[in-house]
Amino acid sequence: MVRRPVAVVTAIVLFVEAVGIVIVNGVLATVAGNQSMSLAGMDPDAMVAGTWVMGAVSGVLLVLCGLIPLLAGIRDRAPGRFGRIALIACAVVHGVLGALAVGLVGWSAFAFLMVVLALIVLTLVAFDRRGPEAGSGVPEVPAPA
Repeated sequence: MVRRPVAVVTAIVLFVEAVGIVIVNGVLATVAGNQSMSLAGMDPDAMVAGTWVMGAVSGVLLVLCGLIPLLAGIRDRAPGRFGRIALIACAVVHGVLGALAVGLVGWSAFAFLMVVLALIVLTLVAFDRRGPEAGSGVPEVPAPA
């Protein structure tokens, strides 16, 4: 089956994306600190701290979302209810960020986000919650007593 490798690849991509998000936010925090940037009179130190916190929180959430398909791939079982909800939320965020990335960053960022979105959706769809015999279309009839 292809579902285990897809789940593991999805987890690896989410882990790499988590590292990338933390690095990008670290660069933004460094630039904001070096330039003493502020927004609407906000303290520049608050801008730097907020950028670091945003990067750390985003990185942790991506790592947690990456653990779900990794565990699903290792166990060869569908994620539970919480795991499916977390992956659906992660997919929605990637879709919205992809739509924003086209105008702000460019088509390469959009393509990357859509690949991650496709991997997440494929992971969700590949693990069928019903089981292998449920897809046959023949209802199970109990044996006569």
